[in-house]
This record gives sequence, C-alpha cells and structure tokens, in this order.
Amino acid sequence: MTNQRLEFPPLHTERINLRILNLVDAEAVYRHFSDEEVTRYMDIEPCKDLKEAEEIIEFHIDDLGCRWGLFDKGTEELIGTCGYHYLRRADKEFTAEIGFDLSKAYWGQRLMYEAMKEVIDFGFSTMGLTTIDATVEPENVRSITLMERLGFERDAELRDQFVYFVLKRNC
Repeated sequence: MTNQRLEFPPLHTERINLRILNLVDAEAVYRHFSDEEVTRYMDIEPCKDLKEAEEIIEFHIDDLGCRWGLFDKGTEELIGTCGYHYLRRADKEFTAEIGFDLSKAYWGQRLMYEAMKEVIDFGFSTMGLTTIDATVEPENVRSITLMERLGFERDAELRDQFVYFVLKRNC
C-alpha cells in the first residue's frame, strides 16, 4: 500500500466529463446507487437514503485511491462512476484495482469503454501504475466483455468466486 496522496484531476472524453465525487454530488449518487441493477454485482447494497450516499462519497474521499463521477457532457447528469482503489507497491511494481458502474439507461452505448480508456491511460501515464487489476462476478457478462475489449487478460481459474483480470503497462 502506498501512503503518498496522489492527485486526481478532472478527465474528459468525447462524451463524458470525469471529476472526483464530492458531497455536493450526494443526491445524484443516491439516485445512481439506489438502483438495484447498478449495485447488483457490487459489494454494496442499494442506497436507502441520502446519508448512505454521503458515506460512499466520504469513503472514497478518505481512501488513497479515487472515484470519478462520470457526467454526461450534454446534460451534466451523473451516469456512473469509476476509479482506483486498493493501491499497493511492491519493489518496482505499483498496482491498483479498478472498479466501475454505469446507470442502466446508458448501458450498451460504449460509454464505460470510453471512460475506462481515459482512466487506464491516466493510471499508466500519470499515476505510474505498472499493473491494473479487477475482479468481476462470473454472471456479470457485460463487465467481462468490457474488460476483454480493454485488453485485460483473464485468469483461467476463479479466485474467491470471481473472475480475475490484469492489465500490464506496455514498457
């Protein structure tokens, strides 16, 4: 684990503005994470109230990693989140786990692919990551497909009932 606080600036793609979530976003985060379809494959229950949304935001603010909100450039509506957590250093390796979620109304539009390309580039080029990993539930076919499109390599064996993916920086 690293104890150095990294900076996470806003990022931009053709259709999405990404910025670190803060408490001003609590209502939008509540709406997003109260949808059972969004949280189905996550390690959280759907939000029941605004306080739970605030706790999610505060968790990511206090974490050494980050959670960007994905905001539609046309409407500025929160459509999802993604970011890095579980940052760890060992020798010359710097690894982070990536996580992501998208509102159901935006599934199938390649928006998460677009956002993740930018976040992965930032991780390798600016953060100095050597490896990005992810775990996906075997039933989450959309996320497995996304990881494969992004070039992640899939482990042949399940780990703790999850599909494990890894992406190494090109040297």
